[in-house]
Amino acid sequence: MKVVVLGAGIIGISTAWYLLEQGHEVVVVDRQIEAALETSFANGAQISVSFCEPWANAGAPFKVAKWLLRDDSPLLFRPRMDPAQWRWGLSFLTQCTTSAFERNVESLVQLGRYSHESLKSLVAQTGIEYERLERGILHFFSSQADFEAGVAACEIMRRHGVDRRVLNHDEVLKVEPALAAFGGQVFGGTFTPSDESGDARVFTQKLARLCAERGATFLYGHDVIALQQSGGKIESVQISSRRTGQALSLKGDAFVTAMASYTPALLKPLGEYLAIYPAKGYSATLKLKKPDQASVVSLLDDTRKIAISRLGDTIRIAGTAELSGFDLNLDSATAKVRCDALVNRYEELFPGVADLSERNYWTGLRPSTPTNIPYIGKSKKAGNLWINAGHGTLGWTHGAGSGHALAELMAGRRPDIDFGFYGDAMPAKAIRSMAHA
Repeated sequence: MKVVVLGAGIIGISTAWYLLEQGHEVVVVDRQIEAALETSFANGAQISVSFCEPWANAGAPFKVAKWLLRDDSPLLFRPRMDPAQWRWGLSFLTQCTTSAFERNVESLVQLGRYSHESLKSLVAQTGIEYERLERGILHFFSSQADFEAGVAACEIMRRHGVDRRVLNHDEVLKVEPALAAFGGQVFGGTFTPSDESGDARVFTQKLARLCAERGATFLYGHDVIALQQSGGKIESVQISSRRTGQALSLKGDAFVTAMASYTPALLKPLGEYLAIYPAKGYSATLKLKKPDQASVVSLLDDTRKIAISRLGDTIRIAGTAELSGFDLNLDSATAKVRCDALVNRYEELFPGVADLSERNYWTGLRPSTPTNIPYIGKSKKAGNLWINAGHGTLGWTHGAGSGHALAELMAGRRPDIDFGFYGDAMPAKAIRSMAHA
């Protein structure tokens, strides 16, 4: 088939790669001049299969209410005259139960495990280098109460087959000695040695170049305007050059929407409604003055809900989520507070280690669903339209597997994963059970 992939982030490029593996002709469209220049550009860098708890849990509504007036809060909900925001928020509240949390954890772990295996195979096949560190992820706690809550969360993940270990104060510092300066405020932690970290942008751009070498066509610098439907199928997608303004109708046999937070607006005219809302995230990338004193193990700071990852001679600090529409402003008062909070916390943890004179701030819109589970599967409104969107903060973690799984579905094969795909009534486990009944 000729498959048109809309979006050149980690999700779109991974999908393109696996479609090429199956022998399809692939065209990728993106409004930027290169792959991975939006949501995949400067994220937290973690492949966090074992640290994938949904935002929605029994305690989430109380925490969000407490954080409402704090510009530096981990999750900031700024009410707007936006029906999509309110629908998303109400749906989020329905997921704030223990049973929903457990169900959503199961799906995220299954997808994460499948995706990690896909990523490892892809890297072995291609030899792509992207500042990869296979040193695990360490989650540390700065109060006894938070540590006890972390132990309870750890037990939930262990029930789902995750090797997440509880560490005392001394064991935390043994895993990451660079935390010694802050050690007096570390009460314990949890650690998963199988998780890893790396630069999502570098990986995605190198994979895109390999796709081009294998014959994929890239139409960078083109806005996606609308899908043209006829007879229950998509005939073409209307795109427009950002440089010349020239419109183009691009035909294909199948179409994949991998446009992150912008996917719902594209599908809405078809009558397809996806519960994806942008969560504005921030990061700071700093050069290291003292690389030998910087952390190497990828970290999660429970107090500030931020990720810290080593990328060569730089450090990436990322986190927070702001539900405030499609705002990408880094100059607002709120944005400045949230950016500075990332750097100030790093300096508190690792005093004098990073060069604070050059602060490379970034913000991106994470395409978040109320469950944190992405939409992967076939459109309900068009037989040749496929969806791969809504990965939230886990796009890097779930990227390879999401692309792999969607390419399998498009080939008429069931991916070997217990996951409820979109447009699909039963998860894989149920289908296999019925087949053997």
